[in-house]
Amino acid sequence: MTSRLLCTLILFSLFLSPLFAQKRKNSAVLPEAKLSQAEAAMHLRFLASDELAGRMTGTAGNDAAARYIAEQFRMLGVKKVQGAADYYQSVPLVKTAPPLDGYIVIGRDTLKEGDDVFNQGGGLRTQSRLVFAGYGLEDEDYKSIDAKGKIVAVQFGLPEQARTNFTKLRRDKSKVAARNGAVGMIELFGDSAPFPWTAVGFQLRRPSMTLADTVSDASKTFPVFLAHDAGGRFSEMLKKESGVTASVSSAGVKRENVMSQNVIGVIEGSDAKLKSEYVLLTAHFDHIGAGAQFGATPADTIFNGARDNGMGTVALLSAAKAFAEQPPARSVILVALTGEEVGLLGSSYYAAHPLVPLSQTVFNLNTDGAGFADTSIVTVIGLGRTSADDDIAAGSKFAGLTAMSDPVPEQGLFDRSDNVSFAAQGIPAPTFSPGFRQFDAEIQRYYHKPQDEAKDDFNFSYLLRYSKAFVHTARLVANRPLRPQWKAGDKYEAAGKKLYGEMKKQ
Repeated sequence: MTSRLLCTLILFSLFLSPLFAQKRKNSAVLPEAKLSQAEAAMHLRFLASDELAGRMTGTAGNDAAARYIAEQFRMLGVKKVQGAADYYQSVPLVKTAPPLDGYIVIGRDTLKEGDDVFNQGGGLRTQSRLVFAGYGLEDEDYKSIDAKGKIVAVQFGLPEQARTNFTKLRRDKSKVAARNGAVGMIELFGDSAPFPWTAVGFQLRRPSMTLADTVSDASKTFPVFLAHDAGGRFSEMLKKESGVTASVSSAGVKRENVMSQNVIGVIEGSDAKLKSEYVLLTAHFDHIGAGAQFGATPADTIFNGARDNGMGTVALLSAAKAFAEQPPARSVILVALTGEEVGLLGSSYYAAHPLVPLSQTVFNLNTDGAGFADTSIVTVIGLGRTSADDDIAAGSKFAGLTAMSDPVPEQGLFDRSDNVSFAAQGIPAPTFSPGFRQFDAEIQRYYHKPQDEAKDDFNFSYLLRYSKAFVHTARLVANRPLRPQWKAGDKYEAAGKKLYGEMKKQ
């Protein structure tokens, strides 16, 4: 009996050994395990080359990067998405340039355009009463004042000074001001703002962009100013005094229509049931261009954007290659996004004009970053907020990396990259970032600087491991039997329930 049992066990083990060996072999030969450092480096060297001149949205360099990504999709056999022209989704934009030769006089103070005040709306030449509407967020703020025919002054931002999209918030405030009869609005940027006025000046002296379909006729003509309120002198004056007047002379912004594009491809899932659901992979491919701007030197005025976000774009191309060879259970939609650096415009446009229904898009894994200081980790903005944490940890471990959570939550990074465009719709949407534990000197050395290049001293080994971690995490999420969900109590949980229904238990 014992002898017979021993023989049976030996035969059984011999039968199972090839199966276990095959399982180990299959894991070892996943396409992402075979990704090439030389190929990853080739992609990054091209995308961050001087010839692309910083890939600024609306420029030839940005268009060339989009074409490169599309041709990679084509070569790999990634399918086109219905509704796209070839691999492109056109993103209509409006480029605005501020006037720099006007002024506003309040009391004895003269604010010069381009230094102390910036107009982000229509022209205005008038002398008018100034009235103060607090933060001017809603009609309630106007109940105690008569704004008709006057210029309204409002406080910058929100009462709690939380980080948000301040440009959109200013636009919303201006709509309230116009609705209450004001002829213009001045937002007062005081000392309690979460960043210095010098940073505002750097941004607002440059041309800006917005989505064409968000520019109303009213916003083209209504004058909207952002003024430096150093020491709170103007807000305090308006709180204490009535009858304050302002003399304004401003030509208003110049506008130009610009066309950019997202690059989109799809890989059909391998599971007959789950392939109707999609995992959305995103990376922005634009950067901040070239020219005499903050950080430029006479020797180098090209902001190449190797880390931001050439690395993420390489990770997206790596996903295209791996999934084209061996698709996961769910379908994968790959979106290389334009316009991130000018206001998350590409992702905002796709979220408003999706080529795959958002209700069938069960997860967004975004990749974006400023640089890296720790090549043993992946920093995941949003780790701990969805039920995909185990997949993220395992996907990172596959590449020899450790997934770490957001080290600087006070910076509001989750809401400052393209993932938030999808999170706001309800889609669970963390962001993979190259490894950092704080915004230290190593990060600042490259962030939006000409030094962010893909030269020979770039850590291409980490680029490969980072790409592998991104791809394998996406595969694990796409293969999981249950769709990921927001953790209970997350601020986007309600949006998720609205998008998908009351989260059916699957």
